[in-house]
Amino acid sequence: MRSSSRLFRAALIGLLAAGLSGCGLFSQTDARFDPAPLTDYTPSLAVSARWSASIGSGGGYGFSPELVGDTLYAATPSGTVAALDAASGALRWRVDAGPLSAGAGSDGRVVAVATQSGGVVAYDAQGRELWRSQAASAINVPPAVGNGIVAVRTTDYRIQAFDAATGKLRWNVQRPGPALALRTSIRMLSVPNLLIAGMPNGRLMVIDAASGAVRWEGSVSTSRGASDLERITDVVGAPVIVGPLLCGVSYQGRTTCFDVSQGGRAVWSQEVSSATGMNTDGQRLYLADARDTVRALDLRDGHEAWKQAALLNRRLGAPVPVGNAVAVGDHEGYVHFLSRADGALMARLQVGGGAVVSALVPTARGVIVQTGDGKLILVGVGG
Repeated sequence: MRSSSRLFRAALIGLLAAGLSGCGLFSQTDARFDPAPLTDYTPSLAVSARWSASIGSGGGYGFSPELVGDTLYAATPSGTVAALDAASGALRWRVDAGPLSAGAGSDGRVVAVATQSGGVVAYDAQGRELWRSQAASAINVPPAVGNGIVAVRTTDYRIQAFDAATGKLRWNVQRPGPALALRTSIRMLSVPNLLIAGMPNGRLMVIDAASGAVRWEGSVSTSRGASDLERITDVVGAPVIVGPLLCGVSYQGRTTCFDVSQGGRAVWSQEVSSATGMNTDGQRLYLADARDTVRALDLRDGHEAWKQAALLNRRLGAPVPVGNAVAVGDHEGYVHFLSRADGALMARLQVGGGAVVSALVPTARGVIVQTGDGKLILVGVGG
């Protein structure tokens, strides 16, 4: 009976991935929620595809490239795990890990991915397989690598840490979970000695990387509503940490920043939610809200610096700062560039391959996009 219930919940989670991403809970027949058409504007930023590399096939929310130094690590559902030169796109190595559900995570020494059967596979910096281990259940969040561990978040709301050198299970943390969870862009954050993870039910957790002891938990938002769908309030994207501030954003919830130097006291909270997460330039937080209005919130007190509604309902990912712009991908394979100063449209480029759902990776040269058909593209900014 428990197995059937778990399978039913997994099926519902899969449906939510298509039904909730960027669209809320509204019918697609309601014109108010149709994607906004592309608007005319005067371009003020030069953007172009600097390089493109095909590394496999497919994509999805669990697949986000990771940049460490000058090397880009990426994976695809078809099983490819690859390392590329971030400046040129030249392939450094590529291996086949078998069908994957999430990846890649790396600290530059170990690269980890998750298999569709709940396995964790680790490679060294040259692409040689180090070990394979089994997690408690399926994994759809990219592994976090650092502090001598490979950490994964499983679909039964468990965080498990494996020794980065041997693959031996080091610790396990589990929290009660809701009946339904959102499948979207989620990442854990590895910082010195700690692992920071967003969880369902609007919670942020700070975990000691060596022991697995939970050092702090905070509530970004609380569940509201009468139904399981209405009560979904997962923390999405990656946690943001700037100085003493630790910030998170939840779906159907809020954006909240805590001061970790004061015991995790909530500094400010705004009723701005997101389905895909947020990023920062150290001064502001940038996110696309539930209706895909892009917003810039001041890190100091959460006040809104600007908002841009020209991309309404275009199923945007998490905006990332790059140069004097903010880049964000949409459901038609466009990458849009908005001014960091006031949110004005500056440029756009269609990269193809379907919806851009993998997290964009900012670099000194522009932004790296993983497309839905397994390509990596560096969209260069400026001359």
